[in-house]
Amino acid sequence: MSKRKRYSPEYKHELVELVRRSNSSCRKIALEVGVGPALLTRWVREADAGGTKAFPGGGTPRDEELARLKRELTRVTKERDFLKRRGGVLREAVTERYAVIEYCRSDFPVGMMCRCLEVSTSGFYAWSGRKPGLRAQDNARLLVRIREMHEDSKGVLGAPRMHEDLGDEGESASLNRVARLMAANGLQGLPQRKKRRFGQKPGSRPVGVENLLERDFDAFEPETKWVTDITEIVTIEGKLFLCVVLDLYCKRVMGWSMHHRQDRHMVVRAVQMAVWQREGENEVILHSDRGGQFISGTYQKFLGGNALVCSMSAVGHCGDNAACEGFFGVLKRERVHRTHYRTRDEARADLFDYLERFHNPRMRRRVARRDREFQALIKPSVETG
Repeated sequence: MSKRKRYSPEYKHELVELVRRSNSSCRKIALEVGVGPALLTRWVREADAGGTKAFPGGGTPRDEELARLKRELTRVTKERDFLKRRGGVLREAVTERYAVIEYCRSDFPVGMMCRCLEVSTSGFYAWSGRKPGLRAQDNARLLVRIREMHEDSKGVLGAPRMHEDLGDEGESASLNRVARLMAANGLQGLPQRKKRRFGQKPGSRPVGVENLLERDFDAFEPETKWVTDITEIVTIEGKLFLCVVLDLYCKRVMGWSMHHRQDRHMVVRAVQMAVWQREGENEVILHSDRGGQFISGTYQKFLGGNALVCSMSAVGHCGDNAACEGFFGVLKRERVHRTHYRTRDEARADLFDYLERFHNPRMRRRVARRDREFQALIKPSVETG
């Protein structure tokens, strides 16, 4: 790269005077002395505008050094201000740095920002004029649907369940891709809130009732293992109690009942709803804790008359009914703890919406997807039959 030529103010004045005295054109004189024609034309224009005060550039080494230091100070100040505001992006990808440069174009020179962020100027201009690729366009389309589903769920869907629901709609995006898009756009599910629990003195199990599940919450067929429990929902009007019956095969709520009193009749209503939805007549294990509602004679008599085998947790082992406790934890984290209920009717309506319009439809789609995968595995091969 050739060194840039520099000219003193005295040289510029004399050359401009030569142009004024001569009958030759400015272009001809410039070519004769080895100066660019456009540069000489600018000098003449500046001399006409400024007169004797034209070309104020330093004539002494001290003035030139002072001007150089001022230019250096201006450059360093701009770089400092830019890095103070946007320097953290140096740890990000090149495209992220390009985006910052595009955002700050009106405040700082592009060349300086490219130098500070260690990217090429030509690369930035190529990026800024480039249309989004097919992958970026598909990500934008997918992100729109993710936002809609996240908003419809009231912000409770995390990446795994979002990936599930997108798969039900026919999307082929991987779990990592969904998680990456959600994280980059500030979308996340609800973290589990830890809460200290204080146990109560358990009741005694009826004669002949044992823990038949033994913490084996895997069910390979529907209507073989059910779990039930009661939880309380706090409202301004007072407490509302919810009892559910959960099928361990599909994790669907088979039966539920809500009342302001947690008595045996509420539990029987929940189990009766589950019995009405049962399709087969085979015996089902129904597991619960040792609450007074479950050891009552009314409850035990109802189970015996509907082919339900009673199973109960051991003393002081809340993990024996962890499947139902886990469901209540998700319910409260995703809906109850995020809502301030004024009346029991308001809480009842919101719980019904969660159970029948959000949770159960998702569990049905999950079972349908599992059945499709199983059918694909047992389908005869075209080659081997």
